[in-house]
Amino acid sequence: MKILVTGTAGFIGFHLAKKLLERGDEVVGLDNINDYYDVNLKYARLAELGINGDLIKETIPVVSTKYPKHKFIKASLEDTNSINNIFETEMFTKESKAFDAVCNLAAQAGVRYSIENPHAYIQSNVVGFLNILEACRNFGVKNLAYASSSSVYGLNRSQPFKTSDHTDHPISLYAATKKSNEMMAHSYSHLYGIQATGLRFFTVYGEWGRPDMAPMLFADAILNDRAIKVFNHGDMSRDFTYIDDIVDGIIKVIDNPATAVIASEAWQSKNLPADRSTAPYRIYNIGNNSPIQLLDFIKTLEKSLGIEAKKNFMDMQAGDVVSTYADVSGLINDFGYKPDTSLDVGVERFVKWYREFYLKKDSN
Repeated sequence: MKILVTGTAGFIGFHLAKKLLERGDEVVGLDNINDYYDVNLKYARLAELGINGDLIKETIPVVSTKYPKHKFIKASLEDTNSINNIFETEMFTKESKAFDAVCNLAAQAGVRYSIENPHAYIQSNVVGFLNILEACRNFGVKNLAYASSSSVYGLNRSQPFKTSDHTDHPISLYAATKKSNEMMAHSYSHLYGIQATGLRFFTVYGEWGRPDMAPMLFADAILNDRAIKVFNHGDMSRDFTYIDDIVDGIIKVIDNPATAVIASEAWQSKNLPADRSTAPYRIYNIGNNSPIQLLDFIKTLEKSLGIEAKKNFMDMQAGDVVSTYADVSGLINDFGYKPDTSLDVGVERFVKWYREFYLKKDSN
């Protein structure tokens, strides 16, 4: 397949692109390489995909030196002309459509940062997603997978979080933009037959992770003899999911685009499920299906690092939630999805990469 993956300089997008390329797909990667966090990490990820950072210019494709079927384009989702030009240009390399599938992972990330800079989230996550939907519509791309977030569950306290639950009470603007993506996708699915599948990501960790996420923050603090911030005094749990398990789920969705549920007389509008439709639309949770206490995660990280962390216990942060727990029965039932990387194994792999990437770099 020929697949557009947005966000390939990011954590999940990088791993997805690499896996798709390794199985023989053609991947066009897109990212704006913004400075929300260290761009050197983003360029290092791209280098792993064979993209020479010195050659990257706005909207100019760079061909990979490692993967013959990969090229990268620097562009922002909210730049309507750039997105349309990419789809139009790629259309001339394929008889009928620009791409066989689009996986939109690019977004302005971070729950807490959305409190500080809300406009960035509307531009990237709402305007940018609209541009992807419009491009799919105008250039005949029917298969769309896109990133939503567990944050959409907001004030919902029913555990585990189920995709059949309604998500009408977000507690951050980031969550609100992701909820809007799901609603926008449904309207385009209904109106234009786009097979749209949304993935509500839970806490993802692993090699090449984001430095604003807990595993990276903790590892950096512990190895530099600083105290780690433990919010809500440690009374928190997260559905920590290893990156390889996440990528496996994404690929299953790309390979099996959403289909419509056939309406019946028994299916009245008042009983419409929240995660599927008479349009080709589907929502899945993608997580580990097994929440882990924050303090247990810290203990596992301490064990792998061989260092006990200094801990600064703090109150809950605005926009955060006490617990996340994914019911992934949808992916299990539809695709046999099975996240099977244990916390010990995942953290050990993460620590090995962290030492190689950061400590060797600092010693040079």
